[in-house]
Amino acid sequence: MTEIAEHHGTLLLADDDASFRQRLAVTLGRRGFAVTTAASLAEARAAAAPLKPDFAVLDLRLGDGNGLEMVGELRAMRPDIRIVMLTGYGNLATAVAAVKEGAADYLAKPADPEDIISALLATSGERPEPPTEPMSADRVRWEHIQRVYELCDRNVSETARRLKMHRRTLQRILAKRSPK
Repeated sequence: MTEIAEHHGTLLLADDDASFRQRLAVTLGRRGFAVTTAASLAEARAAAAPLKPDFAVLDLRLGDGNGLEMVGELRAMRPDIRIVMLTGYGNLATAVAAVKEGAADYLAKPADPEDIISALLATSGERPEPPTEPMSADRVRWEHIQRVYELCDRNVSETARRLKMHRRTLQRILAKRSPK
């Protein structure tokens, strides 16, 4: 006998990483959300208009634009929507921008589905728990490199020049997964 999950409402999930989007959609569906997925900003806009979702999980970087653009649009459709931003390229500036636009939370990928669900279901004004462990020095360095790489429009040569680093060294760092 299967346990029936509590129904939480409609959810728009926009992420261009197909496997991550699929896994997260299944998990959120099992937890009581009626999930509609989108792989791009255009698909998300098309799905959001008739759906007017209760919740949204948006990737910051979508193939055809910035998920941050959707926050204001979704808030205009439904002022009480709970939005969680996800990104693999987290930095303080985009986190602040997301919250100012009206996102309830901002999580770094790969985000744990339980953290996403907690952020979606948190009551207004509820603050997330502070991290139990600070970022490692390797992680801080990696975040800085990612931020400069994004500022240089993902140009490896320009990023290496700004960081005063050999281009091949930078390519090796960028090819690795983020440190914990």
